[in-house]
Amino acid sequence: MHKSLDYFAQDAETLDAQSLLEWAIQKFKRKIALASSFGLEDVVLIDMAVKVDPTVAIFTIDTGRLHQETYDVIEAIEDKYNVKVSIYFPDTSSVEEMTTIHGPNLFYKGASQRKLCCQVRKVEPLQRALKGLEAWICGLRREQSLTRASVRKVETDEVNGGIYKINPLADWSTEMLWRYVKEHAVPYNKLHDLGYPSIGCAPCTRPIKQGEDMRAGRWWWENPEQKECGLHRR
Repeated sequence: MHKSLDYFAQDAETLDAQSLLEWAIQKFKRKIALASSFGLEDVVLIDMAVKVDPTVAIFTIDTGRLHQETYDVIEAIEDKYNVKVSIYFPDTSSVEEMTTIHGPNLFYKGASQRKLCCQVRKVEPLQRALKGLEAWICGLRREQSLTRASVRKVETDEVNGGIYKINPLADWSTEMLWRYVKEHAVPYNKLHDLGYPSIGCAPCTRPIKQGEDMRAGRWWWENPEQKECGLHRR
């Protein structure tokens, strides 16, 4: 991290989400983009970001295994904010080879095969989406899981070439997200109303039961310490 930004990373912890977004978008201009999987965190960030810059770059990764409700909210967001979301798909030949060798449901066969699927369907498209950028905005929150408990509001993403990762909602609670969505009439994924606090690919996401961790519905057959897809390796 550059020295000035290293110092700022400490100060960023005291900024609210809107102020941090304003700083990041003004600092990196056309070299920053907002990554969205269209969960609750991401639609809140889109609402905040377009108020700073209506032309802010927004992208998503379509793994080919998403819920219909996710496509519905993408279109609702585009209509409400008059934005166009850039959609990145996995490489067709890589998906064909992977599923031919391991089968279409390889992710249920063990952590290594699940991570292979995430690598092909998520990580490689992300690398293309981030090409040429100096920073990206994410909806990571410390409350989400064990693997995200130490997330900082401004981090260096060493996995993706040392660019900056901006996490404006790192200290937000779920209650804060819902309050914002309702106050600002933000379109959201209707799966949240059906017990899905965390939404990813359809085969790897289920609603949670009362008392379960909010990411218990993601890759529920794995240990909590392994529940990352590779997009946010640290």
